[in-house]
This record gives sequence, C-alpha cells and structure tokens, in this order.
Amino acid sequence: MERATFGAGCFWGVEEEFRRVKGVTSTAVGYMGGSTENPTYEEVCSDETGHAEVVDLTFDPSVVSYRELLQTFWENHNPTTLNRQGPDVGTQYRSVVFYHTPEQREQAEKSKRELEASGKWKDPVVTQIVPAAPFYRAEEYHQRYLQKRGQSTCGI
Repeated sequence: MERATFGAGCFWGVEEEFRRVKGVTSTAVGYMGGSTENPTYEEVCSDETGHAEVVDLTFDPSVVSYRELLQTFWENHNPTTLNRQGPDVGTQYRSVVFYHTPEQREQAEKSKRELEASGKWKDPVVTQIVPAAPFYRAEEYHQRYLQKRGQSTCGI
C-alpha cells in the first residue's frame, strides 16, 4: 500500500471523488501544510494557520497507479484559481499535491507540465507541488461527510 495526499478545494467533495476510485483502500480528510499543530476546522477556516484542506488516502498500486490518481485530481477541480474553488475562498482551498516520495514528486511535476502544455486551461496552472507535512485528521463529522448525507457532490 502507498499513501497520497491532495488538496483541491473543500475536502468533502475531494474525498468523495477519490473514494470512488478502484484501488483506493482508505480515505481521511484533514489538514496539511500549515504552522499550527492539531488545528481545528475553525482555526483552518480563519485562514491564519496556513493549512490546506486535504484528502489523505491509501491506495494499492497494483490496482491504481499514482499517475491515475493525479488524473483524478486534475479532472475534479480548477487548478488555475489561486486559493479558490467555486464559491470557497481562502488558502485552505488551494490546489496542492503533497508528495510522499521523490517518485511522486517527479510524476506530479510531469503531469502538471503535461496539463499546462495541453491547452485545456487558458490561465496558468497554480497548483503547488510540495513535500508532505504532518497530516492532522479533521473532526469526525467531516469524515465521509457527503456519504453520510446521501450526497455525491457538494452541489456547487
């Protein structure tokens, strides 16, 4: 099993997209990339901790490749909006790949270059590709939030 961590806006919808991918064995939503230890949702939403809302997942690379996970990441958010996804605004909603290995970094940077060269987006891709930092699991009510409510998307 391997680990991957992505930030692509509100973590409820991001988790749901990755939960559907065959080969993803577990997901958890939380916070990564900030300066406060064990931040709360309210602290992260204050836009002062520096954390991104992320989905941290475990996957079976014999079933799904990291490259395929990157494809899911790129397809399910707008990587050209700085600190914003839809109506959600703030650094916690930034587009970011937290890599756990040098190979993940290499694959993420390559896929970003390919996306930029594809011409899919007229604006520059602003996605950060940075080393994984401590992951702080979000409060339990955030875990599988949409599934618990019988929803498949955030409705935005």
